[in-house]
Amino acid sequence: MSEGDGATVQAPTASWTVRIAGRLLAALLTAAALAEAADLYRAVGIVVFAEQRLLALLGLALGTLYILKGAGPGGPRLRVPWYDAVAAAAGVLVCFYLSWHYERIFEELYSRPRDALFGGMVILVLVAEGVRRSAGPVLFIFLLSFFALGLVSHLIPGQFQGRDVDFDRLVIYLSLDSNSLVGLPLTVATTIVIAFIYFGNLLDLSGGSRFFTDISTALMGRYRGGSAKIAVTASSLFGSISGSATSNVVSTGVITIPLMKKGGYPAHTAGAIEAVASTGGQLMPPMMGAAAFVMAEFLQISYQEVVLAALIPALLYYVALFIQADLFAARERIARVDEDAIPPRWPVFRAGWPYVVPFAVVILCLFYLNMRPETSALWAAGSLVPVGLFIGYQGEKMRLWVIFTVLAKTGALCVQVLMISCMAGVIIGILNITGLGFALTQAIIFLAGGNTAMILLLAALISIVLGMGMPTLGVYLLLATLVTPSMVEVGIPPMAAHLFALYFGMLSLITPPVAVAAFTAATVAESDFLRTGFAAVHFGWTAYVVPFLFVLAPELLMEGSALEIIYTAATAVIGVWLVSAGFMGFFARPLGTPHRVLFMAAGLLLFFPAGGVSYGIWTDVAGAGLAGVLVATGGLRGERR
Repeated sequence: MSEGDGATVQAPTASWTVRIAGRLLAALLTAAALAEAADLYRAVGIVVFAEQRLLALLGLALGTLYILKGAGPGGPRLRVPWYDAVAAAAGVLVCFYLSWHYERIFEELYSRPRDALFGGMVILVLVAEGVRRSAGPVLFIFLLSFFALGLVSHLIPGQFQGRDVDFDRLVIYLSLDSNSLVGLPLTVATTIVIAFIYFGNLLDLSGGSRFFTDISTALMGRYRGGSAKIAVTASSLFGSISGSATSNVVSTGVITIPLMKKGGYPAHTAGAIEAVASTGGQLMPPMMGAAAFVMAEFLQISYQEVVLAALIPALLYYVALFIQADLFAARERIARVDEDAIPPRWPVFRAGWPYVVPFAVVILCLFYLNMRPETSALWAAGSLVPVGLFIGYQGEKMRLWVIFTVLAKTGALCVQVLMISCMAGVIIGILNITGLGFALTQAIIFLAGGNTAMILLLAALISIVLGMGMPTLGVYLLLATLVTPSMVEVGIPPMAAHLFALYFGMLSLITPPVAVAAFTAATVAESDFLRTGFAAVHFGWTAYVVPFLFVLAPELLMEGSALEIIYTAATAVIGVWLVSAGFMGFFARPLGTPHRVLFMAAGLLLFFPAGGVSYGIWTDVAGAGLAGVLVATGGLRGERR
């Protein structure tokens, strides 16, 4: 920026502590996690407790956090104050000390050794403050409330009364036990999540995200409302591996939102479509923002079963969004993208087809070779390296140093997920050691009166509130701990319960007043936040309905005969189309209010799965008959405006 006298004002640069120490710790965090994914420790003869490895990684994460993230809001950090330097050093040293001496501490746990107590207190304090810095004050207060509950639960009368746990025992258990902080959530976050985020970042910086955007433009740009269809296609492709709907809005939305606005979509509509498309990427197999792998661990089933179960609901989500974008374009007479902005299909595919190889590798490793998810992600990243270095996209090749830059970038991005995973582990530990887990489950059942429908409504509301814009994995970990047990307790199948919680947790990203993804998209689109949020709810309506349906109809989760699954999926797609036409007020031509209501009624009758209730087949018959009449009359003839 130039001043009046012609001098140039340069942006202040970060100190060497931030630039070197922070990046070094972040890179070490990623490298250590990738080494675990590659099974290098075992290969060189290092065999340790899983808790020892997790504590060491936690130390690197805490050091990274306190160097890179300040105590208050603000932009990139320029210097590290002394108290944060002390906190970073304490996090690294204490975690490494406990990791080194873990075997001895484990053998002496009955005597509650002083170093374990002191180290545990340091870890819990640093993690709590880390949650506040990375995820916000709401989750910080939530974590403190649970810790206080663990101390006083024995004083609560009635069914919420827990066991009396001494302070020192509680601290040591929460910080060092495998059923608490160094348990399943942190295990998955430090292995699977880091590996896939590294893969996604490498794909982005090697040119893969540009290829996905260009191929989406080449495929969809020539159709009406092509700019919105580009956004839907690109976000669904890239969103499933990003691990965060908000980051997906920022990365793809900066291209697709201006393109939609230029094409004729109002600013708030463009922002809403991008927010809904990016949120759906977290529900789209095979990655599902890494939640699929954790779900498989919680349910003790194969990853392949989770992917198959999530496939039809995710397709319904995107079918509805795609149809609504198309009908909106038809209603508002939004044309295709300008020809000069549409790259030719074959040259784009020819230049970027090698970026399909890493996806083929990860699917081959997961489904055919039955490798661990983190190992599969590592193989996919390895196959991407020669593509980026020697082939590139449209003549631009990745530099060798990018591989190492991505290590630091991944570590910095993963810190938030790791802190939320620690929080989830602490909450699990408190529920376990105090016995409050069972009481919480019974309380939800009691509030719902034991009624399954009320439990689903209550679980949906709690999931939206607790979601609060967190990353996909953090949302799922929290809800799988607090919400799904009550659903399973009343007889809802575990798979349906976990997917139900995940869907509504993700809906917090587009549901006002929080709606972080919609807020981010509104910022990019320069539109009103609330208007964008409510438009996002409108475009994402299927996500509010489908979870209730797959609880009723297991066919939507690929459970049943092939004929039942195909029939249920087909009627659901037709129902989505008809309801979307009613929402948009357009089918083949504009629809008046009576026809809109009838279209939505016909769609809902077909949308309701035949296997959901005993009379379900008759709802399909009624819906098909009404749809036939509407299409033959009002739907095709339309009504004058």
